[in-house]
Amino acid sequence: MPENQDVVRRFNIEVIQNGRRDAFEDLMAPDFVNRSAPAGAPHDAESMWATFQSVLRPALSDLTVTIHDQIAQGDKVTTRKTISGVHTGPLMGIAPTGRVVSIDVIDIVRVRDQRYVEHWGINSLPAVLAGLRT
Repeated sequence: MPENQDVVRRFNIEVIQNGRRDAFEDLMAPDFVNRSAPAGAPHDAESMWATFQSVLRPALSDLTVTIHDQIAQGDKVTTRKTISGVHTGPLMGIAPTGRVVSIDVIDIVRVRDQRYVEHWGINSLPAVLAGLRT
């Protein structure tokens, strides 16, 4: 559904790229579950917000999200994107390097009533971190 793709695009630009808390609250269902959270870690909406606001945004200046592909089927939207920025702050224990960082992501979001209900995703962050250590 095109409107579900619009919801996901809005999340990526307004929430991830621009850090807008009001958009985050508008777009997250109260019963949201992040199915890709590490075992034992919180998997609610606030933990998703914390990932962007406490991990990525402080570490990467000029953070941008580039959406390469989106496919919608039923209530799910699959997106292939790149989150990039300049590594100007600590990133998961790695001191700033000043290098451009690009994290490739593929995620699936289930949308209900124009809000995120579930998320599954894979990303290249482990490889990015390994590259920053060299």
